[in-house]
Parts: sequence; C-alpha cells; structure tokens
Amino acid sequence: MTTTTTSGRRRLEPDERRREILGCAVRLFGERAYAEVSTTDIAREAGVARGLINHYFGTKKELYLEVVRALVTVPDVALAQLPRGTREERVEACVGWFLDVVQRHSSAWFAAVNAEVLGRDPDVVRVLEEADDRTADQVLALLGIEPTEDVRAMVRAHAGMAKVAAHEWLVRRAMTREQAHALLSRTLLTIVEDVAAAG
Repeated sequence: MTTTTTSGRRRLEPDERRREILGCAVRLFGERAYAEVSTTDIAREAGVARGLINHYFGTKKELYLEVVRALVTVPDVALAQLPRGTREERVEACVGWFLDVVQRHSSAWFAAVNAEVLGRDPDVVRVLEEADDRTADQVLALLGIEPTEDVRAMVRAHAGMAKVAAHEWLVRRAMTREQAHALLSRTLLTIVEDVAAAG
C-alpha cells in the first residue's frame, strides 16, 4: 500500500520501496560506470535516505550484485506468461521476450553481463554463472526437455551466443532485431531437437 506523508513524500511498503531503489540503481549503473555511481547518488535518485540503501542491500557492491542478478535472471513469472503452443512457438516467444528485455534495458543489461566491470570480480562472475544455470533449466522446462548436464551445457552455450547477438544488434548495428531473433530461435530449436537428441 502506498500513502503520502505530510511532507509530500510517498510512504511505500518495504518490498515496494526495495524495488524502487533497485530500479533506480539499475538506471544509474546502466548510465555510468560502477566507480562513478555512489550509494548517495542512488539514494538521491530514489528519494530516500542513504541509510535505507544499506538497510535493504548492504554495501554498494552488494547492491550492484543485486542489479546484475535482476538484469540477467529470468523471472519465473515471465516464463509463466509465455504462450504454450508448439515447441517452435515457445522458442519464438522465449527469444522474443529476451530481446524485449535487452532492448528496454540495453545500457544496464550490457553493463551487467560484462563481468570485467569489477576486474572479473569472482562475486560478479558467480552471479552471472548462476543466472546462466538457472536460465538453462528454465528454458529446458519451458520446452519440455530433460535437463541433463550435456543439454544444460548446450543451452548455456546458446546463452553466450545470445549475448553476442544482442551486442551485434544493439551496439554494432551489424544485424537487425529480426535477424537476431531468427538466429537465436533457429539455433535454440536445433539444439533441443537435433543436437541434444543425437547425443
């Protein structure tokens, strides 16, 4: 529930306030390098006291890890909303959802998937690897494929290609969204229907 205080500031429930702070952090880390963003900047952007950042997230680095996690982890609710047609239709919808997210949050998303931002910080790398593992399991569940380790590895490899395809589309402008969609849809379908089946 949201209420307005006498000072005009909105009083939010804790989960809502946390999401608002996280959204501001996503925006700022997408616009500027990690070293150029302070918790004071994020607090100012969110309209909260800096102590609230520490209360909800701990240190600046812990907040940054949460930003990375939020940007690279597919929410279960998003997959639940995808259409349940043929396997090909589910692949098309899954890839379309991915491209929508990357396009909407391009600056922040590219910053998040670039583990070099903290000098290959092991915590950032761990968050990225966990997200790749979870996404592989979610995609396989969506497509009705048994998540054996070799098939999970193939889907993780596809995720690597998806990151490069997004870069080619949005940063280098070397391909269109339609080409990126076709590339990612067809290769994922080939992985789950031909390569994995042959294995």
